[in-house]
Amino acid sequence: MQEQYRTVARAGVHETEINRSRFICALAPAATEQEAQDFVARIRREHPTASHNCFAYVIGADASVQKASDDGEPGGTAGAPMLQMLMRREMRYVVAVVTRYYGGVKLGAGGLIRAYGGVVGEALDELGTITRQRFRLATITVGHQRAGRLENDLRATGLAVREVRYGEAVIIEIGLPDSDVGSFRSWLADATAGEALLELGGEAYGDA
Repeated sequence: MQEQYRTVARAGVHETEINRSRFICALAPAATEQEAQDFVARIRREHPTASHNCFAYVIGADASVQKASDDGEPGGTAGAPMLQMLMRREMRYVVAVVTRYYGGVKLGAGGLIRAYGGVVGEALDELGTITRQRFRLATITVGHQRAGRLENDLRATGLAVREVRYGEAVIIEIGLPDSDVGSFRSWLADATAGEALLELGGEAYGDA
């Protein structure tokens, strides 16, 4: 698994005009290819009279799924430069749809490539990006008398506390980098006089 990846900070829209044509880039995070396809379909429904609704998306922290469509523009002048811009910016789990309303002036192949790639880059700049870090999921089981202080200490150290459940004992779910597991185990033993139980789970991504 990749140690980290970048994605768009939030969904949003950026519009620009080039030689009387409107280029509207809608960007959104997408956890799966189906989410990306659903987003493309929604944007197409919102712009049924547009000249073109071209798209590109990258799914997977290792960019294992990459798709693009020119939607009627000359081959390689729309979807490909959009995808190239996403890859150049190292974006993952992201979908971009560029809606074009033709304004009567032909841009030529070079102009189209610059327009479609450029509006995606501008949208990324406007909406911002975030980095997601790979974490090891872990569960801490501890007695009630130590739980409150332990939770405070965990949050103070900047660890990702994902959930706290109270029962006969207190279960605290956290995420921590693989490289920190050994040192964290030692710290936890010292902090709880050896009373806390640490169990390691699977892996996930969270905000870096």
